[in-house]
Amino acid sequence: MTDAEEQPVLIHVADGVMTISFNRPTRHNAVTGRMHREFVAALEQARQNKDVRVVLIRGEGRSFCSGADVADFQTPAVPPTAAERALAVMGGRELVDALLAVPQPIVAAVRGYAMGLGATIALFSDVVIAADDAVLADTHVNIGVVAGDGGAVMWPLLAGLGRARFHLLTGERVTGALAAEWGLVYRAVPADAVDQEARGVVAKLAALAPLAVQGTKSTLNRIVREKVELVLDHGLWSEAVTFLSDDHREATAAFMEKRTPGFEGR
Repeated sequence: MTDAEEQPVLIHVADGVMTISFNRPTRHNAVTGRMHREFVAALEQARQNKDVRVVLIRGEGRSFCSGADVADFQTPAVPPTAAERALAVMGGRELVDALLAVPQPIVAAVRGYAMGLGATIALFSDVVIAADDAVLADTHVNIGVVAGDGGAVMWPLLAGLGRARFHLLTGERVTGALAAEWGLVYRAVPADAVDQEARGVVAKLAALAPLAVQGTKSTLNRIVREKVELVLDHGLWSEAVTFLSDDHREATAAFMEKRTPGFEGR
């Protein structure tokens, strides 16, 4: 079965737990437009389901989510207008708002790659269990665009401004083990123990009083929402501008052609 034939987002509900699985394993669960829409819809489904006490987000195959699918960036026969590109980028706000709107705690089980948008989804979760050898990064600058989405909110909040500056400015990767040491994720365990560890956290949360858990999450998320309002809209519009740049087109072409890009600052 090819990725195009698969259901890119799987939903399973049992015993008060909604499991949302990214399901493009041959592409390390890279996000397409359809996958983005279905993930947001799944979060809304969780928000409305009063029987769901915890949400678990995971990836099928070797990775959690390798970020936006660069193949989606290829210029079509009729290029979108600047306004259309800007509106598409602003979908990042929709996703962040959808994550924050879920009243139930969200646990992310991260193996393999959690890159760009994938890292953002993980870091907006309430508890992140990562493999020791997982790879987290915000690689926007590597494709010639501003790191303006949720990563600009959560990396400084979790790992500190100094580390966030370096990693968002360079796109350099960090292992799950180091991410746990920094507080970027809650805990790192061997890769073959990630699912078991994450489900243990899920079971613990599901057994607690839902109103107490959800009220505590809502209270803590006021801190996150304050940072979102400070950073996100400015970052997304800055990102939208660079999506229209020659440097971004060059980065995309170089990726597809497996060569080193040459940037000219325009």
